[in-house]
Amino acid sequence: QVQLVESGGGLVQAGGSLRLSCAASGRTFSFYGMGWFRQAPGKERELVAVITNAAGTNYADSVKGRFTISRDNAKNTVYLQMTSLKPEDTAVYYCRLSDPNTFYWGKGTLVTVSS
Repeated sequence: QVQLVESGGGLVQAGGSLRLSCAASGRTFSFYGMGWFRQAPGKERELVAVITNAAGTNYADSVKGRFTISRDNAKNTVYLQMTSLKPEDTAVYYCRLSDPNTFYWGKGTLVTVSS
């Protein structure tokens, strides 16, 4: 059974930084692509960043140059380093594992950026 547990969210002032972590279990982590998504109040969930099993990355235009996704296969963990945070980055951030047959999601961690 796949489990994804996010951590690292919190309240930060605009311009600040946070690092989110997502610990995975139940799969051979290194085989799978991982991603970070976010959902702001009243909005649909949107892609933030993805990383393939070969560590290729892709980012939403809104976060390019500010956010960095990375993975540590030895720790079964994917990270999202967020810098120069803006109030519009406020959202619940979700981790996703991409299995060939389905997606698995964590429960999310809340990031609030104050102006």
